[in-house]
Amino acid sequence: MKNRIIYLTLSIFLLSAVSCKKDYLETAPTDSVDNSAVFTTTENADVALNGILRYMFERNGAQNRPGVGGILLNFEFLGEDLHISSSNWFSSEGSYIRHRSVTNSMLVYSYRQFYRMIGNANYIIDNIDNASGSDADKRRIKAEALTIRAYSHFYLVQMFGKRYDATTKPNTQLGVPILIQSLDTNKPRATVEEVYTQIVTDLEDAIALNVTTRFNQSHVNLNVAKGLRARVALVMQDYPNAIKFSKEVIDSNAFPLMSVAAYQTGFNDVTQISEMMWASMPIADQADQFGSFFSQIAFDANTSFQRGNPKRINSALYDLIPADDVRKKMWEPTPNSTNFPLPTTAFARQPYMSRKFAIKVKGAPTFGDVPLMRSSEMYLILAEAYAKTPGQETLAKTTLQTLNLRRNPSSVLSLNTGQALINEILVYRRVELWGEGFRFLDLKRLNLPLDRTAVPNLSATALAALSNTSFVPAGDERWQFLIPQDEIDANSAIDASQQNP
Repeated sequence: MKNRIIYLTLSIFLLSAVSCKKDYLETAPTDSVDNSAVFTTTENADVALNGILRYMFERNGAQNRPGVGGILLNFEFLGEDLHISSSNWFSSEGSYIRHRSVTNSMLVYSYRQFYRMIGNANYIIDNIDNASGSDADKRRIKAEALTIRAYSHFYLVQMFGKRYDATTKPNTQLGVPILIQSLDTNKPRATVEEVYTQIVTDLEDAIALNVTTRFNQSHVNLNVAKGLRARVALVMQDYPNAIKFSKEVIDSNAFPLMSVAAYQTGFNDVTQISEMMWASMPIADQADQFGSFFSQIAFDANTSFQRGNPKRINSALYDLIPADDVRKKMWEPTPNSTNFPLPTTAFARQPYMSRKFAIKVKGAPTFGDVPLMRSSEMYLILAEAYAKTPGQETLAKTTLQTLNLRRNPSSVLSLNTGQALINEILVYRRVELWGEGFRFLDLKRLNLPLDRTAVPNLSATALAALSNTSFVPAGDERWQFLIPQDEIDANSAIDASQQNP
């Protein structure tokens, strides 16, 4: 039996790559596609690739499932640095319940989103070499598909497997099924080590194709593949490769750090953000008023939930930001009509609310370019990897200082050493990447506990509602998402004994 979660909509993107003739759409079966029709030309393959990129930002059912962006937001809700006042957050996203329930729709969505991307990338990889078109186009399309496949496996193994531990190689703990062919089905859970080996192989294959061109920042190219390779290396505690690939991206000078002025424009437009390496880029006629990333997080998103529940920062983290750092301006501890104007009186003001994200076009549907990778992350990866490499602390400090000077012209070189320097870098990482989907995964990779008792502006009511998730120890079984029951029922290679504890 085919895996329902993985293959349910494989034809969605591929059918869009061929003729839009009504008779084809009516007669072609929904579980099979004539690959010879889809991949006759590189032009058709490009349409299939664009289908994956569009799927990355489209709503997946409910309003809080805007493609990959919804999963990134969920990672933030599972941390301690981003929260909201609504009791819905206390009882659902922030409570470590949804990803621990095998039939929960958010869990199924998180699993399905990335496996659908993998399945469609596999069709491209398997068939692109035989398509008509230039060799340059074939390399470009294949490199993108390989990078997307690696990106998807990377998120899946971080969610559904235990953390990668470089001190216990090979990591024999169960990860997720590896799918690398379009006809793959009923695959068992591979080990975490095997999944990371495949991720690295795909990224190195993509890098070897040396594709620097792309249509726009919604597509991936060589620098994005290198950036993802650096991100993967950091999670694997492979600091030499984290240094190598992050430095190569930085040294390319392709994505200079944005100015103080640009930092305050709403994080919604790649044309305003020089450091944006990769983003989902919906246009106005693709916008979803209620089911987009920005409808969930933009301070001026005109949706009923966002109007009443602005996203807020952990006040303890806010207090660590230097006063003259532009990043401190992204949140308002005491908002009022003067320092935090809002579109209408229907919008609530709450302490420490965020202004980092704003909708792209005022008065238009709630959309914007969803950040997936910025070069500032590369500086943070490089600084952390240097700090964890004996003899490289000076380079760690100067790398961090390069980033901080763009946010705060009066910044001074760190005087910290050892673990204190690492902690400083991690604080800046939390501040810089707030809301972009890193906190839960960072806590997990660093083997740190979740500690919401150290969030001064998280009310006693919130802590009571969160109950036993105000503190989650490092290594606790709740750091793993459960395998969806639909997958276990449909995949004969996975049975209940292979479920996460």
